[in-house]
Formats: sequence, C-alpha cells, structure tokens
Amino acid sequence: MGWEEELFTLFDDLEQQAEALYDAERDPELADRSRAEYQHVTLASRLMASLGQPVTLQIRGVGAVAGTLDRVASGWCLLGGAAQDWIVCLGAVTAVEGASERALPEVAWSPVTRLGLGSALRRLADSGERCVLHAVDGARHDGMVVRVGDDFVEVRVGAQRLLLVAFAALAAVQSRE
Repeated sequence: MGWEEELFTLFDDLEQQAEALYDAERDPELADRSRAEYQHVTLASRLMASLGQPVTLQIRGVGAVAGTLDRVASGWCLLGGAAQDWIVCLGAVTAVEGASERALPEVAWSPVTRLGLGSALRRLADSGERCVLHAVDGARHDGMVVRVGDDFVEVRVGAQRLLLVAFAALAAVQSRE
C-alpha cells in the first residue's frame, strides 16, 4: 500500500470518528428538543389523530364511557356508541385509553372544528331529542335541551321545570335515543 492510500485510509478513519462523535452529541440534543416540543401537544390534538378509532374516556362525574371517536372540536368531542352518543367536555376528561400515538396539530384542523360546545348543544336543542346532562360533580339532569346561551344550557326537566346548567359544571351529555 502506498503512502497516498495510507493517508486516505487515515482521513476516512478520522472522518468516521468525527461523524460518530457528532452523532453522539446530536442524539441527546434531538431527544431534548423532542421533549421540549411535546409540551405543546394538547389532548385534543391526540384525540383528533384518533378519529374513527374506538376509545374509552374516563369522565369526571360519569366514569368510563367507551365508543368510537366521531368528532373532536374546540373543547368537546363526540363519542358514538352502539345505542347512544355522548357529547363530552374535554375539560372533564381525566384519562383516555386507545388513543393514537400521533397528534394532529390544531393548524391542520378543519375550520368546522373551531365550533364550540354551544354549537353541538344547539344542534341537540334543534333535534328536540331527550338527553341526560351529566355534571362534573356527579349530578344528572334528564330532560330536553331547549336553548343554549353563551356559557350555559337551558334544559326542560319534567313538564314545567326549566333548569340552567353552566358549561363549567357540565361533564357530558348523553343521548337517550
């Protein structure tokens, strides 16, 4: 082997060592950046990536509810079951089982997903469907959504009684059909 070949072999070896050192220094930096970026991932983003999948939600004041994740929007989601649907306030969700390992950032969401809880409840009021409103403290109100305000829902309970339920107290709304 000539001196040129030895020199090129030495340079190749040095280059490989430098590459290995760069990779060794870069891996912890990438892991640290990944952890730092993950702090911006929201529960809603993880749920959005789970659309169409069966999940189980633990809901404060309700317990475990299983079904197919049909819709995710600003502050709420729609969980479809075999016999009934659930409108769930994301603030009342304490745990999720079966969610995708991915997340879909909010900038990639459809403009329709920006509709708040009031929009979902207005559709329920328009349908005239009986439902059960579950509060985060465990209280239940069986009735029909009549009107929806800015931060509350008006429910007809029984023949004459009207009840106002604040969105902040609401955990989930269960369809009765």
